[in-house]
Amino acid sequence: MIQITETIRKPQTMSSSNSTQARLAAQQNAFKVAAVQMASGPNVAGNLNEARRLIENAAQQGAKLVVLPEFFAIMGMKETDKLAVCEQPGNGPIQTFLSENARKHKIWLVGGSIPLVANTPNKVRNSCLVYNELGEQVARYDKIHLFNLDLGNEQYHEADTIEAGDRVVVVDSPFGRIGLAVCYDLRFPELFRSMKDVDIIVLPSAFTATTGKVHWEPLVRARAIENLSYFIAAAQGGYHVNGRQTHGHSMVIDPWGRVLDKLSHGSGVVVAEVNPGYQASLRSSLPALTHRILSCQPCEEGGK
Repeated sequence: MIQITETIRKPQTMSSSNSTQARLAAQQNAFKVAAVQMASGPNVAGNLNEARRLIENAAQQGAKLVVLPEFFAIMGMKETDKLAVCEQPGNGPIQTFLSENARKHKIWLVGGSIPLVANTPNKVRNSCLVYNELGEQVARYDKIHLFNLDLGNEQYHEADTIEAGDRVVVVDSPFGRIGLAVCYDLRFPELFRSMKDVDIIVLPSAFTATTGKVHWEPLVRARAIENLSYFIAAAQGGYHVNGRQTHGHSMVIDPWGRVLDKLSHGSGVVVAEVNPGYQASLRSSLPALTHRILSCQPCEEGGK
């Protein structure tokens, strides 16, 4: 059963008073965020080297919050390849890489998603980990909705190798409240509404080219608009060694639904400015979030 109660993990480096002060400061000061786009392959070391280069690029452009794409460290030749490199929580070269790069560049780093051990044999958790500027892991979200597509010769069955998560996760940060989601989660608006009053939503992704060319941008913009939230979508984008093609089009969206920056294909970095004061003014002018009446409860048949 999905727990539709948010999980908030506050940074260990902040006292409650400091956290409040940081949040108030964030409401006044604009800052830069970045979405990293890759076309990852089956070689973990090679993918980490590319991610390292792109994280450094983002940091050099002034980004304080950087988001990597889904399964940035491995896109295997077959779906079971990720089982061989899955890690125990808190231990492993991919997690060490994320921690070290967050600390090195003094950024908050959303580690796309990586394979962590699952409770079910021969499956992994598709886990999004968040690290603060000291390299400490401050949040973990396990992808809830598992992608399934049967469209001609294109077939995906994530449930064959991935164990679904069951918890909605929001993390307090110096930049406001950050809601975590992964790829296929994008199609389920009730997930984002259950986050409640998030300032920024991040979505590591590996959207297929087939679905992405029609659905990706409308869905990303819709989630930003309906939650009056900034939205950072970091995607896999290009042709992969395994023959798969991902849609790319990593982007940052503002709470009004405007695309602030976008990268169509290939490796690169999307950087944009988040302005909490502008967001606050929009929420004051259009207080749609306070007007919500219906909740995600099943309807009564026949209106009885």
